[in-house]
Amino acid sequence: MNIDELLLYLAIALFLCLMSGKVVKQFKLPNVTGYLIIGLLSGPSVIGIVNQGMVGNFAIISKIALGFIAFSIGTEFEFKYIRKLGAAPVIIAIFESLGATVFVVIGMLIFGMPVELALIMGAIAAATDPAATILVAKQYKASGPVTRTLIPVVAIDDATALMSYGICVAIAKVYTTGHISAATLLSPVREIFGSLAVGIIMGLIFTLLIKFYTGRGNRLAITIAMVALAVSLSDKVDLSPLLTCMAMSITVVNTSSNCKVVFEQMDRMTPPIFMMFFFMSGAGLDIGILPTIGTLGMIYIVFRVAGKLAGAAVGGKLSKAEPDVQKYLGIGLIPQAGVAIGLASMSGTIVPQYSSRITAVVLCGTVIYELVGPVLTKITLTHIGEIKKTA
Repeated sequence: MNIDELLLYLAIALFLCLMSGKVVKQFKLPNVTGYLIIGLLSGPSVIGIVNQGMVGNFAIISKIALGFIAFSIGTEFEFKYIRKLGAAPVIIAIFESLGATVFVVIGMLIFGMPVELALIMGAIAAATDPAATILVAKQYKASGPVTRTLIPVVAIDDATALMSYGICVAIAKVYTTGHISAATLLSPVREIFGSLAVGIIMGLIFTLLIKFYTGRGNRLAITIAMVALAVSLSDKVDLSPLLTCMAMSITVVNTSSNCKVVFEQMDRMTPPIFMMFFFMSGAGLDIGILPTIGTLGMIYIVFRVAGKLAGAAVGGKLSKAEPDVQKYLGIGLIPQAGVAIGLASMSGTIVPQYSSRITAVVLCGTVIYELVGPVLTKITLTHIGEIKKTA
């Protein structure tokens, strides 16, 4: 496909997103839901305006969008602000990830699924998609204890999901191969701490650059370049782009006095990128897999949600979080997308005999979670008064 056709489809996708945003507002739904639905309708599994090859051609949009989403999450991690929240986000993130993993593993074992399959599905269940949740909070300017705690929890979730995956994979390998290697155990540790280290170094460089370059255009160029570099470098050396970008922005927000101006500019520039990201995410979903998931899929979808809700409630109670946080924060953790799909594709090398079933279930879960999750988040935050009726 040539560059003119790519530009044409880019224009069509953006216009469709703009129209869908207006339509879903009439139903008091979040914009992100509109972008996903119009993408799904335009994709190869429904109308076919966008074919599978086109979805692949726009993979760069997904990569850069996830980088900016992670960068945006990190901007909320100002240390003086985090100190006010205390240990609650970390404790809740650990328990909600653990809750999803344990519930899915136990649920599958109860229904007679093989141990290694149950472990892999449980590990994937820990992952949460921060993008949809963060965009709902930003669109409606949500504010309150649940929103303040939710943002760092979904940020930390990426790290806890990777650790959960590493542990479950190590145990699954014992069942499939009869032995375990040090490399298997150390892989998630290397990915997490390597990503954080690279992100911190890049954040310090970022701080120096925006101190030296004071023009708005220059600073915007630096932001785009640094996020793109962080994503590219992380992919090259098998680190997590999400963690790297998040660590970079955490470093910037805590070391630079110029960061607020830079972040404001970024917020004005990123909406079209996020539109394209969710449009293409919707287009890439195949609703034809829904009838194929069977018992395995139902167990995964139901038990993961139950585990997230229960884990967040237990973590909130243990950390003495506010009552609304204990009761409602788990609902904001339902969406699941990129990280889970990536983990599902990696599982093919560990349990190849179950690879196709795992992929089908995770993709099906993504369709349901991504469409339902943002709506439930918006309803919940409105119910507890963190989204004002006028928003």
